[in-house]
Amino acid sequence: MFAGNLQQEVTPPDGPGPFDARQRAAELVPLLRERAAQAEQLRQVPAESVKDLRASGLIGMVSPERFGGTGPDIDTAFAVSFELGRACGSTAWCYAVWTAHNWWLGHFPERCQEEYFATGPDTLFSGALNPANSTVERVAGGYRVSGRWGFTSGVDAADWVMVACGASPEERLWMLLPRTDYDIADTWFAIGLRGSGSKDVVARDVFVPEYRAINPNRAGDSDRTGWKLHQRASYRAPLKVFNEWALAAPVIGMAQGVVDEFTARVRRASGPRGAHSAALQLRLAEASAEVDTARTLHRAGVREILDRAEQGGSFPSIDRARYLRDASYTVNLCVRAVNRLYEASGARAIMDAEPIQRLYRDVHAASHHAALSWDTAAERYGRQALGLGD
Repeated sequence: MFAGNLQQEVTPPDGPGPFDARQRAAELVPLLRERAAQAEQLRQVPAESVKDLRASGLIGMVSPERFGGTGPDIDTAFAVSFELGRACGSTAWCYAVWTAHNWWLGHFPERCQEEYFATGPDTLFSGALNPANSTVERVAGGYRVSGRWGFTSGVDAADWVMVACGASPEERLWMLLPRTDYDIADTWFAIGLRGSGSKDVVARDVFVPEYRAINPNRAGDSDRTGWKLHQRASYRAPLKVFNEWALAAPVIGMAQGVVDEFTARVRRASGPRGAHSAALQLRLAEASAEVDTARTLHRAGVREILDRAEQGGSFPSIDRARYLRDASYTVNLCVRAVNRLYEASGARAIMDAEPIQRLYRDVHAASHHAALSWDTAAERYGRQALGLGD
């Protein structure tokens, strides 16, 4: 059985009755496609799209049920990301980040969860997890934090931000800050994912109470807070085994969007660039196979994690390295697919008005995320497989 079962029924926040997550995501695709150029111009997800995502119930559905979530586990959000990515890469990226973050919140101390979800299951927070330009000091009751963090996707729509602090992975802490405790620096001028609004955030000598901090390397592992509070399969797995899968999911959707657009373009064309071109048929076949393979690998990997967690199984280092390898490889496949189709798309594909060039840029931008680096993931797996450790 594959993960991402979109047939699960959930209840939207704006009215009674069940709805199908697949149907609701599909309903949003035309709207998000129409607003994709606007998202690029604004350099953030349009407010109307944020409102529609919230009203759809697709953001809040994977939040813990005790705080208004409606039951699906995180794999359903990944599958929704597949769908939304076909329309607007930036919006799908932010959706994937926001929903993964609300799942992360389930690992935080109960008091933090109550404070955060007081405004509803579709409350949003962005995250900045590179601690290089930050300082943290232990004080009574918590921490004093200062720093500047980059690549904070979806920050304009969020009421909270999570930042990473700590001199080493062993000392790493993720800390949640309310909107009043940080400033947004408008630094997001990028080649792709322009609408993600991944700007810098700045905090100056902010107090963070202890209950708003976790060690991500222990969450879901030696720290079982999420499982104790929510009894959901995903909270029996280490938090960090889902990180790369969350980011890879919208990239697969973006690559599918390129396949869709290329197919439509070739069908409309005539002559040597039309549907009878054997060269274009071959490119479409190989690229679509790569995207289908990426989606299948993603679903199978996430399903394995959830099944193992549900059974109370362990997650040895070799398997964690394999999950990272496979999630990164799905993105590697997507990059190959969009390159192959963009190269054959002709001169018109370079125009700003053409969706294929935007999605092509978005896939490449996403592939540069540190968590999706194929070389890093491949080396880590190779070392584990050869008995050399991390």
